[in-house]
Amino acid sequence: MDFLQGLSGPGGSDFFSLDLSDSDDMASGNGKAGTTSDKDKLHPEVVKNLELHQGFMRQAIDVAEEALKGGETPVACVLVHEGKVVARGMNDTNRSLNGTRHAEFLAITQFLSKMPASKLKETDLYVTVEPCIMCASALRQYGIRCVYFGCGNDRFGGNGSVLPVHYDKGLEEGYPSYGGLFRKEAIMLLRRFYIQENENAPNPRAKGNRELKPVV
Repeated sequence: MDFLQGLSGPGGSDFFSLDLSDSDDMASGNGKAGTTSDKDKLHPEVVKNLELHQGFMRQAIDVAEEALKGGETPVACVLVHEGKVVARGMNDTNRSLNGTRHAEFLAITQFLSKMPASKLKETDLYVTVEPCIMCASALRQYGIRCVYFGCGNDRFGGNGSVLPVHYDKGLEEGYPSYGGLFRKEAIMLLRRFYIQENENAPNPRAKGNRELKPVV
């Protein structure tokens, strides 16, 4: 189950949360993103309507803040249909001890309680961290229209960082994916999480000497 984005978290857990070079390593200031300016560049398609995209991603960031306050991995998303947020989701891997309860799956569940699955083909996803391989595959099977994400997922990313699940050859049609929206804010949320103690971890590691690095 190495493909799950919910496998390595604060306190030494091998199951509950993200393990990203943009997050856990960067909690100690050792991440790669701070030295790679290309990661801050937005695709021209995003820049065309930047204020709109930022507004939806800001809502995802706000949900991730809620997750952090609850001791959960601060990854969250919103689903946008016809210009309106119709579903939200945040990671629930820490609380549930279930590595499949990622933000995208919870948002899709909420969406399907209101609308038919066919409407996902007319829906965009805004998520604070690049979907993992598992979530990227599910999004493709559901036919999501487009994905916008904050920071990359250098260990489990399914939208290009590890595997291009969103557009490689397959039975289902692929979807476009654009990263970098509020990338620094997404990374800072993860840093704040990774310096905390994790009471749910089977082998907790002391984090008292970790400092929050403000520079991304």
